Amino acid sequence: MNASVSPYNRQAEDIGNIVALEHVNVFVPDQYLATIFYVEGMGFTRDPYLMVDVSNMWINIGQSQFHMPSGPPQVLRGHVGLVLPDRQALLGRLHGVKDSLAGTDFGFADCGGFVEVTSPWGNRLRCFEPHPDFGRVSLGMAYVEFEVPVGTAAGIAAFYRTVLDTRADVSPGASGPVAVCSVGNHQSFRFRETTETLPPYDGHHVQIYLANFSEPHRKLHELGLVTEESDQWQYRFKDIVDPDRGDVLFTIEHEVRSMTHPLYARPLVNRDPRQTNRSFAPGHEEWRWHNALSS
Repeated sequence: MNASVSPYNRQAEDIGNIVALEHVNVFVPDQYLATIFYVEGMGFTRDPYLMVDVSNMWINIGQSQFHMPSGPPQVLRGHVGLVLPDRQALLGRLHGVKDSLAGTDFGFADCGGFVEVTSPWGNRLRCFEPHPDFGRVSLGMAYVEFEVPVGTAAGIAAFYRTVLDTRADVSPGASGPVAVCSVGNHQSFRFRETTETLPPYDGHHVQIYLANFSEPHRKLHELGLVTEESDQWQYRFKDIVDPDRGDVLFTIEHEVRSMTHPLYARPLVNRDPRQTNRSFAPGHEEWRWHNALSS
């Protein structure tokens, strides 16, 4: 084979400077109801090692998490796209927790291509079965979609390209332009323009890991956007701005970590929710969230 002519599309494997979307953080007012919804209903796994008291809960989804400290409820302005392995099993679990979550905002619907689920406090999840569009993941957090004001998608994409140095483009979308920004291997932030009135920002946040940690910090600092110098491995910012004009386009706190952070790539425990005491099969307790390569 002529080594100067590659038969492969090498650019298809570029993910940009943001290497992973690790967690979405929202406050919840009731850890008991959160356990019913996220563990019993959704079938996810509470992290057994960190945040195990009643003041916070870390929920594992493949290699990503929801973080849920106790406090007044926070609602993401959009939805989170998740990959789950078994639609019918999910629907069965959700039916099973309806009575326990009665009187809350909980709800769900089978929408054909995905299952739409609403948490007890109004956070929306879209649950898809594994698909090549999501890589080889059978359980994971594929994307976070934010609803943003009309006219902001192009500027948001430019911000992620020029400040955070990741791949970002604008697609037409069925209901309006969408900025799609790479935040990991088959993971993205999506910013969909809407004419709807958006609720005020309530403080929820997302967390990402960067390969080049210092250069985005320098650019954010020059723009006056760094809001917290957390520690050696982490900083935060909230406002996404037009990189040319400086106008604030959208606000969502980013917890930004380096790849040298002690928690980077920490293995997460993911149980197989099909396992019960009545149908127990030794050796199948843990869900293998990454599919094998097809032959």
